[in-house]
Amino acid sequence: MPLSIALNGQTDFAGWRGAARRLALNHVPPEEVVWSTGEAADLFAEPEQLPEPTGTFNVPRAFVDLAETAILHSEPERFALLYRLLWRLLKEPNLLAVSVDPDVARIELMAKNVRRDIHKMHAFVRFREVAVEGETRFVAWFEPEHHIIEAGAPFFARRFPNMLWSILSPEVSAHWDSGELTFGPGAGRHEAPSEDAVEDVWRSYYASIFNPARLKVQAMRSEMPQKYWRNLPEAPLIAPLIAEARKRTDEMVAHAVTAPKVNRQREVEPARARRRGSNDPLEKLREQAKDCRMCPLWKPATQTVFGEGPPDAEIVFVGEQPGDKEDLAGKPFVGPAGQLFDQAMAEADLDRATAYITNAVKHFKFTPRGKIRLHQKPNTPEIRACHPWLDKEIEIIRPKFVVAMGATAVQSVFGKAMPIGKNRGHFLELGDARALVTVHPSYLLRVPDADRKAEEYARFVEDLRLVRNALQAA
Repeated sequence: MPLSIALNGQTDFAGWRGAARRLALNHVPPEEVVWSTGEAADLFAEPEQLPEPTGTFNVPRAFVDLAETAILHSEPERFALLYRLLWRLLKEPNLLAVSVDPDVARIELMAKNVRRDIHKMHAFVRFREVAVEGETRFVAWFEPEHHIIEAGAPFFARRFPNMLWSILSPEVSAHWDSGELTFGPGAGRHEAPSEDAVEDVWRSYYASIFNPARLKVQAMRSEMPQKYWRNLPEAPLIAPLIAEARKRTDEMVAHAVTAPKVNRQREVEPARARRRGSNDPLEKLREQAKDCRMCPLWKPATQTVFGEGPPDAEIVFVGEQPGDKEDLAGKPFVGPAGQLFDQAMAEADLDRATAYITNAVKHFKFTPRGKIRLHQKPNTPEIRACHPWLDKEIEIIRPKFVVAMGATAVQSVFGKAMPIGKNRGHFLELGDARALVTVHPSYLLRVPDADRKAEEYARFVEDLRLVRNALQAA
């Protein structure tokens, strides 16, 4: 007769782990165990009364992490599947490396679905303001596919630490009060507010930032499943905005406000005359770069956009290339990405005026679309052609820290392509300097989801704070 294991709730990982350990050490095979959460126990199974074993065993940390995530899945058989996998791991230590194994593949897919559900929670929770017993509270409704409310709620505690909020769901509700995160019984959809006073403002803002030129309907449907639409105040706007997208794109092309200026810089002022009278090596380098012909990008660009900042800067920030605004102004990081960069610098308590800001490539690479100039990513030959300028800038300035922002900057700074995610968050050696890898601010502007955009922006600020803290400690 099988043994019955009753767990204390759907997310009782500690209970499952303790029971699984006792079962395994008492040599109870998976087919002789019936798992339940106290809601649907097997009437013909005996309650588990195994003695507490004195032995022990080890399993890979990867299995523990996988089990902690997969146990949040809504599949009723997850407890049995995890125990079967544990039982097999004791005999096949390398089992998790066999990705085609049915048990491994199934549990990996379950964990992936759980992580995706947590991401959806972070992306699609919308708080609405209500008055509760004389105080302002923000309440949201969310219906997850899996048991992820407890796992997903700490994200909101970190993001809104000074706000009183509740997330209601059918199974369990999360509440944040005065710095304490608690969980209570589930609620009904009718208990959550459906509208508040600021939603008209949000809809106006959403409509104003909707960019028809970047519209990808299939991607939107994939990232924003229809089940979440009724909880999103902007949902009623999406269909008409999509319907008008082609018309608005045509209007943008026909009435663009930016156009490249005629470059008469070299015609009006001969290079030899410009180079006279300066003993500043950085200024001399800047003048030399104005005549750069190392790659074809100089021809359509308005001008060379060289680095800017004090010659004794302790930090050098390296971006990809100048954009449309930078090409017209002749200065780095003055467009939308530059404004976001300035904001992040201020939050990280760094002064842009004391840093040197430059790009891996000094000319704007673009594709004309009517009067619009659409940014194009520099290729490897163009990055290599421009590298001597960046190399000389760093050699003259001799900074303590170099921050490479984006894949192009990383390739130029280190001389090879390197993954940002793997190398982010810690310093790398770069000659006499220490280098930090992070994303480019323009990436933050392209993140479509508002919550994920805020999360990525916070990570970027944290990267800048790493540099500030290291500079203060130096």
